[in-house]
This record gives sequence, C-alpha cells and structure tokens, in this order.
Amino acid sequence: MEQNVQERTHGEIMVIITALMLAMLLAALDQTIVATALPRIATDLKGINKISWVATTYLLTSAIVTPIYGKISDQIGRKKVFQFAIVIFLLGSALCGISQNMNELVIFRGLQGLGGGGLISLAMATVGDVVSPRQRGKYQGYFGAVFGVASIAGPLLGGFFTEHLSWRWIFYINIPIGIIALIAIASRLHLPANTQKHKLDYIGSILLIIGLSGTILGLTWGGITYPWSSVQIISTFIISGIAILCLIYWETKAKEPIIPLRLFKNSIFTVSSILSLLIGMIMLGTIIFLPVYQQIVRGDSPTLSGLYLLPLVVGMLISSIGSGLLITKLGKYKLFPIIGTILTGLGLWLFSHVTTTTSQLNLSLWMIVTGFGIGMFMQVVILATQNSIDTKDMGTATGLVTFFRSFGSSAGTAIFGAILISRLSSNLQKVFPSSISNKIKGSVISGFGGSSISVPKQFYHPILEAFSLAFHDVFISAIPFAVIAFLFALILQEKPLRNTTHNSHVAVTE
Repeated sequence: MEQNVQERTHGEIMVIITALMLAMLLAALDQTIVATALPRIATDLKGINKISWVATTYLLTSAIVTPIYGKISDQIGRKKVFQFAIVIFLLGSALCGISQNMNELVIFRGLQGLGGGGLISLAMATVGDVVSPRQRGKYQGYFGAVFGVASIAGPLLGGFFTEHLSWRWIFYINIPIGIIALIAIASRLHLPANTQKHKLDYIGSILLIIGLSGTILGLTWGGITYPWSSVQIISTFIISGIAILCLIYWETKAKEPIIPLRLFKNSIFTVSSILSLLIGMIMLGTIIFLPVYQQIVRGDSPTLSGLYLLPLVVGMLISSIGSGLLITKLGKYKLFPIIGTILTGLGLWLFSHVTTTTSQLNLSLWMIVTGFGIGMFMQVVILATQNSIDTKDMGTATGLVTFFRSFGSSAGTAIFGAILISRLSSNLQKVFPSSISNKIKGSVISGFGGSSISVPKQFYHPILEAFSLAFHDVFISAIPFAVIAFLFALILQEKPLRNTTHNSHVAVTE
C-alpha cells in the first residue's frame, strides 16, 4: 500500500502524536513514580537492603538499551520495534505488580526498563517520521511538556496510590494506558518500511552495554554505596572505560555499527548531544534537590514539597509549547537554546540564595524562571539533530541524543549529591565544635533522606543552617554547567528546517 507520510491531515497526526505522548508518559513516569512508594514496598516485601535497586535497575536497563533501540528501528522499521518495546514494558509492569519478594521486583523492574528504554527515543524518532522539521517544533513542544509534567507527577501519583490503594497500582496503571497507545499505533501509524536485509552489530551492542552499565553503576554507587576511591568504584570505571575504548575501535570496523561514529562528524549532532547531556544534569538536579531542600529545611511533607514544584512545571509547559510554536512559525531554532540556557543559569543563581527563611513566593518565582529556561531548549536539540541527519539514521541519532540526556541525569544526580554531602559535612564543622560535629554528622546524613534527624533540640537550627549553606553550594556548582551549555548553544549551527519528512519517497509501509 502506497502512502506518503506528508499527506496526513492535522487530525491524523494528532491521533499518532497522542499515542506517542502516552507511551512517553509511561516511560517518564516510571523513572520517578516509585520514589514515594519505596518505604512501603520495602516493608511489604521485607527487602530494605535492596530498596535502591528498585529505582536503579529501571534507570540502568532503560538507559543502556536506548541507543540500541534507535539503531534497530532504523534497520527493520520504527513501528515494529516500538510495538515490541511497549509490549515488553507492559509485561514488566504486570510482573512488577504481582511481585512477591524484592528479588522478583528488582528483576521485573529491569525487564520493564528494557521496554521503557525504547519508548521515549522511539516516540521522538517517530515524530520525525510523520512530521516535517518545519512543522515539528509545535508537536515536540508537547513532548517536552509531557516530560516535565511526568517528572513532578510521578512522586505525587506514587504517594497517592500507595496511601489510598496499593503500591502495586503504580505498575498496574500502566497497563490500560499502554494498551490504548498500542492499539492507536497499530491501527493509525503507517511508516515506510525498510525491506533491505541488515546485520545487527552484536559485538558492538555487548561492548556498549558493558561500557554504559559500568559507567552508570559507578556514578550511582560512588560516594553513597562505596567511597569514590574504593576498589569497587575504581575497578568499575576501569572495566567500563576499557569496554568503551574497545567499542570505539570495533565501530570503525563493523559493517553496520550500533553507533555510527560518522554521526559525530556532524557538528549539529555533536553539539546537540553535549547540550542534551548538560540538560539532563541541570534538569534532574534541579527537580531532585528542590523537594529535598523544602522537606529538610522548610519541614514540608513529601506530598506538599511535590505540589510546590508546580511553578517549575508551569514554566516548562509554557516555554516548551510556546517555543515549539514559534520555531514552526519562524523556521529558526538557534535563538531558543541560547535564551533558555541564560534563563536556566539565572534560575540556578537565584536558587543559590536559599536560606532557612526563604519565602515560598520567592521559590515559586525562581522555579518559573528556571522552568522557562529548561523548557525553551529541552526539545530543540532533538529537532536540530533530526533536521540535520539522513532519514536512515533518524532512530540512531535520536536514540543517542536521548541517551545523553538520561546519562546526564544519572551523572548530575551523583555529582550534585556528592557535593551536597561533602559541603554538609564541611558546614557542620563550621557551626559546631569538632567534638560535636563528629558525633552528630552520621545522624544528620542518615536522616538526609527525609526521615527525622536524631539530635538534641538545641542543635536543630544550626543543622538547618548547615543544610541551607550546602544547598547554596549545590546550586552554585550547577551554574558552570549552564554556562558551558550557553557556550555550546552559541556554536549550534542554524540549518534551515526542511518541509519534508523523508529524503526520498518509499512505497512500502508497515
């Protein structure tokens, strides 16, 4: 059946876009929805010692398969691979919901991540298949809004389901939403199918998995599970580094490499990948540490601290959708990441002024500024990349740029978390004599996750001051990353947005 993807009406496109947004919502929610449910899960399944793996396993497996999904979808067709990813994700969700012990839940979360890793990148790649770059900005703005909303809504929904239904519903809720997306994609998404035979780069895939998983695990464990200078962390980074070097060498020899190194000769792809990495570091760092500040320093509940993030979401919604519409109207995109990085840096500078008495009004205004900045350039890097590469590399390039954002999120959380703990220890020594600070340091840091801090009442206010100064240092340390992002935004090449989705017409459809 012959069908030119350019002939779709706005209504037909919106049906597909809605299905893609549902799939992306599922994957984005599951990165954060378990956070508020973890204490109850650990109690019910009697596995407090494995609680961190419930979140880590999903993030790990979803990140390492993202580039692989992109490459395979370029080889055998986006629709089939997308449907496979949704089915695996739903299977993992159902098994997570019926888990009877912590080992089962950790394993099934890994399976869920194997599906979830394809949802976000394939959704963005599919937009590139059905909408021309010139018109794509307004649609991709919606995806940026979905990602921002999911980052905030995840913990809130997790808390609601855990308190009023059961923590198992944080997994069960995926099933009806995923089925709707699956049906819509099966019935309405028709894409050019690649009929050529391809050979999967198995060796490259294995090296990629070893290299990425080792790096992410090292960043996740470092300074928390093991000291940064420990044998475990150093050996993990050495092994992952060797695997990455072997991967680079192998990809120069492979007939169809899982990561075509020629993509990095494209300056737009390279700059967009770096910007995506920095976006992940700044965005997740902001979202994670603002609720921590509000819970510890201001004494807000987990639910209330999540609700207080709404100004950040509003800023992201307005700027993500608004910038997308303007890009479609103007046909230009470079200005938006430049303005976005400036606003993000300004927001981080404002947050560096937090104290124990900072008003909620000031925090809300600062969140709006930061949200405006992040929303203005979060999706532009995908648009710029897709506009600059050949259609045959659409999935691979989109998957890699998406991976860099995921990797940046993991790296940012690890780096800023380590800075927070380090500065907290230093600040405690400033506000207390060494004999007292050494005694209370362990109790303060162990209570950092939100539980009560067991110290004498007269010590409490100085401890909050130490925390406040530590958060100040975290936001100050994030500003250079925004400055670097601004510099790369300046050198991002502006290429006229195409009015077509494909370089050539392909008659065969999926």
